[in-house]
Amino acid sequence: MERSFHIRNRQELYRTIPDHSLFVCFAGRILPQSADAEYPFFANRNFAYLTGLDGAEVHDFVFLARKEGEAVEETVFALPPDAMAERWTGRRLKEDEIRSRSGVERVLPVERFSAVFHAAAEHCRTVALDLWKKSPEDPDTEAFRFAARVGRDYPWLVIENCHRQLCAQRTIKSPEEIAAIRRAEEITKAGIEAMMRASRPGLYEYQYKAVFDHALADRGVLTPAFPSIIAAGENNFCIHYYSYTGQARDGDLILNDVGAAWDGMCTDVSRSWPCSGVFSPRQRALYECAYRTSQHMFEIIRPGMPMADVVPLPVPASIYGLILLFGLLKGGVLRLEEVEDVGGLLLELMPLLLVPASVSFLTAADTIGEMLAPVLIMGFIGTAAVMAVTGRVAQAGIRRGKGDGKHG
Repeated sequence: MERSFHIRNRQELYRTIPDHSLFVCFAGRILPQSADAEYPFFANRNFAYLTGLDGAEVHDFVFLARKEGEAVEETVFALPPDAMAERWTGRRLKEDEIRSRSGVERVLPVERFSAVFHAAAEHCRTVALDLWKKSPEDPDTEAFRFAARVGRDYPWLVIENCHRQLCAQRTIKSPEEIAAIRRAEEITKAGIEAMMRASRPGLYEYQYKAVFDHALADRGVLTPAFPSIIAAGENNFCIHYYSYTGQARDGDLILNDVGAAWDGMCTDVSRSWPCSGVFSPRQRALYECAYRTSQHMFEIIRPGMPMADVVPLPVPASIYGLILLFGLLKGGVLRLEEVEDVGGLLLELMPLLLVPASVSFLTAADTIGEMLAPVLIMGFIGTAAVMAVTGRVAQAGIRRGKGDGKHG
């Protein structure tokens, strides 16, 4: 991506941050794998989105922005040159490279971050951080540890979480991002087609993976967007399967969920085919059913389309929403903490939301009067049934939870 892309991203974020504020974003740290090895490093996605600084050489980098009115002072804190360290772990980015890629003119050694932040904090009221965890049990990131430090050492600073704003910005893709996604799709397609050409009974899953990785490397992608899922036969039934030890047998389906990344944009494509290249009648029937369903959905779905038009069942749109929300919560895509505030607000406003519907009855008073008794009876019976079913389901869930706790 051109540095203008990252500059625009930062400017959009700054419009949402109040005056007299600091914004801090961390690239992340390398994690040790053993006494003499480390896990592969990649920069925090939002850090790369804002700065254009990515790759193994940006570990421990910090980005700091100070907003005062319309003026924003930006600083990248980077690892300074170190000939001995670079001999072991590779070259470090030079200041001119950081300026060229990020568009940030001020570059300082990372060890100066604490002093610079301390001096700026005395004149500010807010510090914005990118705070996110998939689960509350996950280890604290640099941002969470820094938030704890701010709360302890700078009690006058209000901590704001800008993660949702960054997610909102990244949801709508720019032309540059769309171009990168298309390139990543082309490379992913080449990798899948290479596996299909190599496929035959007797091939091991790790051999399929080697073919895919080779196709990506030939096109300049050294690491997939995520760990590839490549499964043969009964291993298909493990959704996140990473063993790669199974052997394809005649009649097996090869299932894969793979993707390449290009310019920070990732693809995620799932495909399945018979390892011999020929579907059995049953496999072809299932494949055609899934394929035609997918093609139909691609043809009809448009932005802003009501869910009732996508899945035309005789249920209110609110029920679709509840089912989707339940699935997202159970699947771990959303956490309860992320929807708790909004849910509480809606419950508080619920009586007010019912006022328009109640008033509308007045316009149909004559019609309703003729059937008032049946309406009241159905209302009471329906309410009682909902309360009874809800109570029973809740009690069953509580009992099950207590039972799991005893056995856990």
